[in-house]
This record gives sequence, C-alpha cells and structure tokens, in this order.
Amino acid sequence: MAKERFGIAVDQEIVRQANELFAECDDLGVNRSEIIEAILTAFIQFETNHVEQVREIIIRKRKGTL
Repeated sequence: MAKERFGIAVDQEIVRQANELFAECDDLGVNRSEIIEAILTAFIQFETNHVEQVREIIIRKRKGTL
C-alpha cells in the first residue's frame, strides 16, 4: 500500500501517551509513524460512525471537556 506523508500538530498529552506506546513496543523496532498509523487503523477499523465520533471529539476538545 502506498504511503503519504503529512504533518500534524497534537496536544502534548497525546504525544506523551504515544511516546508511552512507542516505549512499550520497543521490542518490535517500531517508529512513531508506525505507532500513529496503528492507532488510526484501529480507530478506522472499529465499526462505528466515524464522522459522528470525530465531530464529538472536536466539539468536546473545543469546549475543554475532553
């Protein structure tokens, strides 16, 4: 599968949690891109209404309730 690079900016707490996952998967020789891709893959493959869930997350983050 072809890969595409794009830059993102995330909260420091998300970076901290991603770094924890990175450290926990060190034995696999993964890089941060693989961790983020795995997180996104898990989210997308879960059978749910992604649009509704993403919208809710955005609204809650903007309100400061997440």
